Amino acid sequence: MSFPITRLRRLRKTPVIRNMVRETIVNRDDLIMPYFVCPGEGVKNPIDSMPGNYQWSIDLLVKEVKDLYTTTGIDKILLFGIPEEKDEDGSVACSHDAIVPRAIRALKKELPEVMIVADVCNCEYTVHGHCGTVVDGDVNNDLTLKTLAAQSVTLAEAGADIVAPSDMMDGRVGVIRKALDENGFENTPIMAYSAKYASAFYGPFRDAAESAPKFGDRSTYQMDPANSDEALREVEQDIIEGADMVMVKPALSYMDVIQRVKSTFNMPLVAYNVSGEFSMVKAAAQQGWIDEKRIIKEILTSIKRAGADVIITYHAKEFILNSKGEN
Repeated sequence: MSFPITRLRRLRKTPVIRNMVRETIVNRDDLIMPYFVCPGEGVKNPIDSMPGNYQWSIDLLVKEVKDLYTTTGIDKILLFGIPEEKDEDGSVACSHDAIVPRAIRALKKELPEVMIVADVCNCEYTVHGHCGTVVDGDVNNDLTLKTLAAQSVTLAEAGADIVAPSDMMDGRVGVIRKALDENGFENTPIMAYSAKYASAFYGPFRDAAESAPKFGDRSTYQMDPANSDEALREVEQDIIEGADMVMVKPALSYMDVIQRVKSTFNMPLVAYNVSGEFSMVKAAAQQGWIDEKRIIKEILTSIKRAGADVIITYHAKEFILNSKGEN
């Protein structure tokens, strides 16, 4: 049938009809809220490049996550740590007294119902800001695997529900899986940052996590933004090694990759709506150039429409608060 018998606008006539036929809906169960935890007590350091986000000391982080859960129902968070001190290879993150394991224990004591995803990487913990052990000016893949495995076990012992390696070393999922299984954590899932690109969208995060590399960049281990076939190879390899969930990061400029990964692999797919994507929205909204509430909803809906099952986003809390009362 064609016009005038077929009129597609009929199903857009009223809000009730539009809600009834809507194909893609984002809800709180789809969202993970990231947090940055730092040393000290009573600390709430604003992150200038990420308005509304902070470096939280453990005591205030517990209160903030409790408020998140109480006011929005969001029960999933992702933790990044800012340590008291750094070293050459990130071994400081493998200690049971490291900042993130301490935060996990405190959160689990007060909020056992909140699921904690613990990022596994070394960039916040190394003096040079790279994601592993540097040898001859580049990150040595196989030496880095040792600290990643040890860090993963420490995080699982602290109570992390999921470990999420974000380093992009070859073979790290298999090594982490083996280490977890050998230490009695065979039921701890791995959320692999499988297709993580060497992106300019990470700038604000590096301010927040104090993790900018002191020399060079991360192009020898993170993916070339020009490649999507390679993303499928990376995802496939992580699945073979034992990943329970795979991730594409960033999200907005990589919708095609999200779609290809979802259509190729029958796996739970996570997309990370990263700091630069968040901060651009905030900056434009502060200038009055965009309708922030509508933009956030459109962005998250488009990420899910592309194929993401789960979205990590700094917009999570405000999205749910803004959505209250809507159908």
